[in-house]
Amino acid sequence: METDYLIIGSGAVGMAFADTLLDESDAHITLVDRRAAPGGHWNDAYAFVGLHQPSAYYGVNSTELGSRRKDDHGPNAGMYELASGPEVSAYFDQVMRRRFLPSGRVSFHPMSEYLGDGRIVNLLSGAQTEVTVRRKTVDATFMSPAIPATHRPNFSIADGVRLVPPNALPQLWRQRSATSTPQQFCILGAGKTAMDAAVWLLRNGARPEAIQWVVPRDAWVQNRLHTQPGLEFFGDSIGGEADKLAAFAEATTIDEVFLRLEAQGQMLRIDPTQMPTMFHYATLSTGEVELLRSITRVIRQGRVLALEREAMVLERGRVAVAPDTLFVDCTASAIQQRPNEPVFQGERIVVQLLRAPLVVLSAALTAHVEVHGADDASKNLMCTPVPFPKNLAGYARAMQVSMMNQYHWSQDKALRQWMRASRLDAFAAMVAEVARADAEADKQATLARLRNSIMPAMGNMPRLMN
Repeated sequence: METDYLIIGSGAVGMAFADTLLDESDAHITLVDRRAAPGGHWNDAYAFVGLHQPSAYYGVNSTELGSRRKDDHGPNAGMYELASGPEVSAYFDQVMRRRFLPSGRVSFHPMSEYLGDGRIVNLLSGAQTEVTVRRKTVDATFMSPAIPATHRPNFSIADGVRLVPPNALPQLWRQRSATSTPQQFCILGAGKTAMDAAVWLLRNGARPEAIQWVVPRDAWVQNRLHTQPGLEFFGDSIGGEADKLAAFAEATTIDEVFLRLEAQGQMLRIDPTQMPTMFHYATLSTGEVELLRSITRVIRQGRVLALEREAMVLERGRVAVAPDTLFVDCTASAIQQRPNEPVFQGERIVVQLLRAPLVVLSAALTAHVEVHGADDASKNLMCTPVPFPKNLAGYARAMQVSMMNQYHWSQDKALRQWMRASRLDAFAAMVAEVARADAEADKQATLARLRNSIMPAMGNMPRLMN
């Protein structure tokens, strides 16, 4: 068979890239994925997983996810809906069946692996398909996360210890009797998966005092209020961006940046007595943070080295646990730390993060640049990969590269217009609407404050990276 673009991976990144190719070119597209359905890691995620940020700007550019309603109960009440994992999986399946395949320009090979050199092998039959790629091979797997359900723990586990991934929690009702259902829990890990597991346990009746939580590093989290796409949230979203740039412009240390953002309500920490050393763009509501603060048995003695029937061995000590404790393994990393590489490499495209943390916008924009850009050098100038933060100072570097990319995009008229119309960039549409001459004076003032903070923030960022 022949195709113009062979895309390896049909997760959110591969789907967003293919969607833009469909709209911006006449290319034929082939997607290959090991899984049986599009959607990537969403097919393997724990049942209660959901988006961190509103559904309104996730997915593919052409097709809305959700209905832009606001939640009226729970910790997200008053803010735009967050699609659940099953909703996201169903969404990508519908995009494939209702948009991609009916176009006649997309071929999908599920349960298949790309072997290289134009060879696709079906994992069920072993049959191989030879593919001639007329234009580019697209690696859409660079940002793929580790999955709790398939993650192998890197610590020893004694016989009789009950360790489960978060996926198993909703199935606890299948225990033989109420007396055999676990009453004591220990969550391992400090990332968003661990936060999700803790919130799920609490909202489903687990007692806070029955939960131990191993937190190797405390993390800053974003306040979801400042990620809302509706114009009624302009002061929180765009005003929050102006406040953020002002903090980067005026602070003398990266810790001071986060403390300023905390004072403005943008950043949250679960334990106000601990100074976080990690930031991976996890996003929570203040209601979720209050729930998490009810867990007081927090263990900060490093990572787990071994689990025993009545104790945990940690890097900095040994902690007793009840013999019937159910351990919940949330130690899989959502981000695989890999060195960035050029996005455009001749006949190969490696899709990477271009504006943190918006992975689907980055993928869709990469496809637009591929179709309308010139040579690889000019395309790569438009698409400098954002290094994912390893520590707090890494946030300044990620912001710097994101802003440099944004500047280059703003200089390209066609790309600028595409971004203003893109639902994947909620803030661009908001700014474009308010930029009209008849907009309210206070919103105009917020935009002016945002623009006036850009250069001072960029100038101060190298100081904050040290």
